[in-house]
Amino acid sequence: MGRLDGKTAFVSGAGGGIGRAHALLLAQEGARVVVNDIGTRSGADAASVAGEIVKAGGQAIANTTSATWDGAEKIIADTIEAFGSIDIIVNNAGSGKVNDFWSFTEEQWDTTFNIEPKGYFALIRAAAPHMARQGFGSIINTSSGSGFGHPGAVAHSSSREGVIGLTRTAAKELGRFGIRCNAIRPFAVGTSTTEYEAVARPWAQLMMLTMGARPGVLEAPNFDVTAFPPSKIAPFVVWLCTDAAKNVNGRTFSVRGDYVSLLSEPDDEKTIHRPGGWTLDALDASAPAELTHALSNPFTLDAFPELKIFKD
Repeated sequence: MGRLDGKTAFVSGAGGGIGRAHALLLAQEGARVVVNDIGTRSGADAASVAGEIVKAGGQAIANTTSATWDGAEKIIADTIEAFGSIDIIVNNAGSGKVNDFWSFTEEQWDTTFNIEPKGYFALIRAAAPHMARQGFGSIINTSSGSGFGHPGAVAHSSSREGVIGLTRTAAKELGRFGIRCNAIRPFAVGTSTTEYEAVARPWAQLMMLTMGARPGVLEAPNFDVTAFPPSKIAPFVVWLCTDAAKNVNGRTFSVRGDYVSLLSEPDDEKTIHRPGGWTLDALDASAPAELTHALSNPFTLDAFPELKIFKD
């Protein structure tokens, strides 16, 4: 008996990489899997992954429909027609466009946001009524550590952080129907990661500097496939879909190699209060000493002379 016997799972971006690993393990645990991929990445092939699952004795179909507003409705309808239900959605598809602020194009921005969070929401919106009627649903949205700030990837960073807001809202609004929605910030290395790393290489030093590294101790991001294979992401995602995680809703987890972390939710660090509200003079008198005294701007040229290579 698999942990997900009788369940139907949809996985986007499942033609390779992390999504493929999700699809294979979901099937191994008894789920019927809709392997979705539009095939724009190098080597991505929904049909081949579905074939792997069937060859291993599981149930799967390939789906190449894009999760547009209307496409998502078709995806969910086709899933239910094929397998009779929609129980699990793993929103995994993404697009990582690399460019600096002043060169980023509207097309690059829209391409990213049309996949996530818009495509993610479209799928959730289409599936939610079906999940609500059956009293069960598990949705996993793929965010990224890029959301904490990722030089050279402003659209990716922004869209993936939007996924977190979508996750929290879906959890709160749909939770009363037995639908759970959680997010992961995964890191794994595969073909697409290697291609991305080659494009992003000029930004590596800036990224390391602005993410906490100090001058003299810089090191390149670790793209070791043996330490961070896609297969190490899938077990936690599949676990979130099982009854063992039925109490988990609206939370975000980092999944990197051998580590899984429950991330804290935003909270107030410090608060100042003034009856009647604040004026500029009152803020001048209080905020520097009581609210912002420990803050500094770590991203200036004075703080990090190495950043001068990006000045122009």
